[in-house]
Amino acid sequence: MHIPDGFISPQTYIPAIAISASLLALAYKKIELDAEKIPLVAGVSAISFVMMLIAIPFPGGTTMHLSGVAIISLLFGPWIAFGSISLVLLIQALLFGEGGITSYPINIIAMAFVGSFSSFWFYRFFSSRSKNIAIFMAGWSSIFFPAIIIAVVLGIQPLVASVDETPLYFPFGLSVTIPSVVIPHIFIAIIEGLVTLSSVKFLRTQFRSVFGE
Repeated sequence: MHIPDGFISPQTYIPAIAISASLLALAYKKIELDAEKIPLVAGVSAISFVMMLIAIPFPGGTTMHLSGVAIISLLFGPWIAFGSISLVLLIQALLFGEGGITSYPINIIAMAFVGSFSSFWFYRFFSSRSKNIAIFMAGWSSIFFPAIIIAVVLGIQPLVASVDETPLYFPFGLSVTIPSVVIPHIFIAIIEGLVTLSSVKFLRTQFRSVFGE
């Protein structure tokens, strides 16, 4: 899901820089974390780091990966998840080439911000019906909605940056990116939902004192 450098036009990533910087500044003001939870946040973020590095190939040239975003969002809140996943994505871009520098703002808006808040709100919406379904849907949404954002951003590149109808950056339109990116991620989102459900229940059980339960 990480967009590399060279795929995104300046017309897209310059506004994304402004939006992502504003969101990070807001996260800095919003985040309040007990010292007791910091080691656990770091540990879960490290697990997320590893999960994102394992790319699963899919027919058509797409690769997929789990993210662990919903686990952090449900355990510690969406702003902490946004901040920690943004840091994870920065390290991956700088040291492992997973995602580009110019596309980093778009990657954090999609995976870190949309992933964190979609999982948080999906959990809130379904929690009155069933806690297990709510956790599963939180994990599912944390993959599905970022995939839509990535597909749309890639798909509009021929529209916003072309010369004589020749795309200067990513060459394929929405008719290609929506099915090739979104459909495979529907399936990996199901796995993410199951991983989120098992991980959240396990961590809440093993660290009851940290979560005040």
